[in-house]
Amino acid sequence: MMKLLYSLMALMLSLTTSNAQLMQGKDPFSRADSLRGTLSPLRTCYDINYYHLDVKVDIPNKFISGSNEFKFTATQNFRKLQFDLFANLKVDKVLYHGTELSFKREFNAVYVTFPSEVKKGAKESFTVHYSGNPVIAKNPPWDGGFIFSADKSGNPWVSVACQGFGASCWWPTKDHQSDEVDSMLISISVPKDLQEISNGRLRSTVEKPPGYKQYNWFVANPINNYNVTTYIGKYSNWTDQYAGEKGKLSLDFWSLKEDSTLARPHWDADVKPMLKSFEYWFGPYPFYEDGYKLVQAPHLGMEHQSAVAYGNKFQRGYLGNDLSGSGWGLKFDFITIHESGHEWFGNNITTKDIADMWVHEAFTNYSEALFTESTSGKNAASAYVVGIRKNIRNDIPIIGRYGVNQEGSGDMYYKGANLVHIIRQLIDNDEKFRAILRGLNTTFYHTTVTTKQVEDYIATQSGLKLNNIFDQYLRHTQIPVLEYQITNGLLKYRWVADVKDFDMPVKVTLKPASFSLITPSTNWKSIAIDKAISNESFKADPNFYIKTKLAN
Repeated sequence: MMKLLYSLMALMLSLTTSNAQLMQGKDPFSRADSLRGTLSPLRTCYDINYYHLDVKVDIPNKFISGSNEFKFTATQNFRKLQFDLFANLKVDKVLYHGTELSFKREFNAVYVTFPSEVKKGAKESFTVHYSGNPVIAKNPPWDGGFIFSADKSGNPWVSVACQGFGASCWWPTKDHQSDEVDSMLISISVPKDLQEISNGRLRSTVEKPPGYKQYNWFVANPINNYNVTTYIGKYSNWTDQYAGEKGKLSLDFWSLKEDSTLARPHWDADVKPMLKSFEYWFGPYPFYEDGYKLVQAPHLGMEHQSAVAYGNKFQRGYLGNDLSGSGWGLKFDFITIHESGHEWFGNNITTKDIADMWVHEAFTNYSEALFTESTSGKNAASAYVVGIRKNIRNDIPIIGRYGVNQEGSGDMYYKGANLVHIIRQLIDNDEKFRAILRGLNTTFYHTTVTTKQVEDYIATQSGLKLNNIFDQYLRHTQIPVLEYQITNGLLKYRWVADVKDFDMPVKVTLKPASFSLITPSTNWKSIAIDKAISNESFKADPNFYIKTKLAN
């Protein structure tokens, strides 16, 4: 199985590289991409306040049907707006004040025209009724859509994962990360012999003909579209509590019935230590009102808010492997830790455009190191961060193209974590670094952000000049090269980088067995060093993700 996984990953990498080469000098984005990724006036004219998603899942026919109520506040006068629903799903009707509205479709965008102008500040609502066979995910969670699977006993096991692909692959919504709904009721009807789990807290269950049961889950906090989910299967449930920074946090665990004896001790080993670590570093869990749930899923995992998807087969590491090669990656369950870390970065703090998704992934990838530090010490955490560099490709920039729903390089994970680690070295004060992480989660609590907001906050709070560093690691492909030459106890050094006037400080060996901070620029500088340091023994602190090169 692992050989197959690695083969698929290698194939995907080769295809990505080939496509990137083919697209050089061309615009690979379509009108459909722009409709999905651009905040046009037809989307910014209304602010989503509340959704009521009501869906019946017909498992044998892989068919869904239902409605979604949009409650919104008009941000300007308008008569027409856009919502999103994949073209393979039928819009049966759109109701407004009991009357059907006219609508038109263009790719996955649906344009609704109101009978009279909706005035700025007005609070209104409309309901979209829809039905159809949703897209089936080919390789979830990377390739999005519905997952119709079965447990080992042959019972139905169904879920959905749609980050990047789009929540509109299974429900009508304003499918853009910038506008998170303030609260939401999720009503999912499933065959009554199965259980259904969604985000938030269960309010009620209602018997529905013929042979269905409706589960009604209320989400009290803002939630981004791709986090809204459903899990359907033969589940066991147990509960616990965590004494957290904001009081008692409810913990709910949902595993398949057939896996419950395996799941319980496995999850118990990581969840409370994880919450203790992350609340220390990042601040209180952001969704106390909705609780924390960990749910076994028929795919590897996803950060579904307050209902984290788990599919790591109750193993340490990533499907039993250490992504860092350091040994420390086998001390915890990667999916439990990583996907739960997204509750702070990704769910609490969400980027307005998916092009800035490094904010989600860099800090969450670094949360793995911080958890390692909390349990095994700082040296272990550093070894983990250095180890994950072997996964970095330096293929394309980490930040994607704005307005077309495009992510940047997958390096946003490992290279992004190393960028955070570099900034930590430059701050050189762990209490200050921790205060910045907590401050991010306080300042941008339950909001959507841009890269610039995050960059500016870190620079301001740290008091450091970081713009060139962010530019080099986020907006360019290669990492900076420190060129050097040592002659008779004199070190000459400079940066070779894409960013003009790149000037990142770095720690190097100016004397044996220790690292000292120097501030290179793109012009040659020199400094006297211990004569015991030679061209061969000169090193940069491994906590800095850079290259060194002996100058000719």
